[in-house]
Amino acid sequence: MDIDTFWNVIEAARAGAASTDEPFDEVLVNQLADRPRQEILEYAERFDEVHDALYRWDVWAAAYLVGGGCSDDSFMDFRAGVIALGRQWYERVAADPDSLAGHPDVVQAAGVHDEVLFYEDVNYAASGAFERITGDADAFYDAWRSFRKADPENEHAVDMGEDFDFDDDSEMSRRLPRLAALILGSTPQT
Repeated sequence: MDIDTFWNVIEAARAGAASTDEPFDEVLVNQLADRPRQEILEYAERFDEVHDALYRWDVWAAAYLVGGGCSDDSFMDFRAGVIALGRQWYERVAADPDSLAGHPDVVQAAGVHDEVLFYEDVNYAASGAFERITGDADAFYDAWRSFRKADPENEHAVDMGEDFDFDDDSEMSRRLPRLAALILGSTPQT
């Protein structure tokens, strides 16, 4: 599955969720369960790639601001939530995490420290689809191990960028001025 097909799956699930009022993750599982097992594994591979690309300190800082704190497990859920926003928002956040200050859900939840973009179940859509097809909760993980062995060079080192103190409001305002202004009430620094 190429990256365009991956994003088409995400966008179709978003549209399906919007038209049915079903949760996005359930629509995504349903759509994946209609695909061959190999495609589900390829989807999972693309998901891991785009998920890993957000594994950076600046994105984590944005998650920290939005959530009023952010553990490593919560950061996994935040990155899944950014993917669930669709390709356009994903690319904005990947290029500039501060752009989240313009997302309507973030604006609405500002100051509440709501986990508005933290979407744990999206992390498990591929395994949920496999379970739906096979009736076996472990089937995905067995297939995934075999799939990953076929491409041993699929592990990538991640450059997280420069680490900084998320509890330092002035540092957060310097690095994420719009998001800090929205959530912390600080004045954006120029």
